[in-house]
Parts: sequence; structure tokens; C-alpha cells
Amino acid sequence: MKKVLLICVLVFQTIALLAGNGDKLIKMQRRQESTIKSANKRNKITENEYRKLMDEQRTIKRYIDAADRDGYWSLAEIKRVRGKLDRVEARLKRYKTNWEEE
Repeated sequence: MKKVLLICVLVFQTIALLAGNGDKLIKMQRRQESTIKSANKRNKITENEYRKLMDEQRTIKRYIDAADRDGYWSLAEIKRVRGKLDRVEARLKRYKTNWEEE
């Protein structure tokens, strides 16, 4: 009986972690988009770089909308969106420093 109860608790905790992860990714995307816009306003990135980054943001939004449609984020959806967000973050960092090593 204890084992069954322990397994149920672990399953519910896992589900809660996966369900809340979508909200974190949405917040991360919004923060990233505002960072891109402010970098453009301060002339830290060029117009071409801004356009490329915003195109990727639109793609990420489409993936988020598709994943959020059913209210459940599978592990594959989480990895896909997180990977795209990480790639944009790395590109933004490179664009801001004009590919210079720190």
C-alpha cells in the first residue's frame, strides 16, 4: 500500500512539474522578445539581425501556441521550445557583441 501511495505522489509531482513548465517558457519568450526590442532601440543590433531574431520569435510563438492548445506540454514540446529559446539567446548574445570574444 505504501508503494502504491508513493508512486501516485511521484506521478502527480511529475505532472505538476510538466504542466507548470509551459508557463515558464512563455514568460521566457516574452522577456526575450522585450530584450530583442530594447537592443534594437539602443542600436546594439542591426536591422537585419533584429528581423532575423523577430522571425525566430514568431516561430517560437507558433510552437508555444501549438503546444498550449491541448493544455498539456509533452516532454518533446518542452525540449523543442526550450532549444529554440536557447538558440535565440545565444544568437542575441553574439549579435550584441558583434561576434567578439569576451
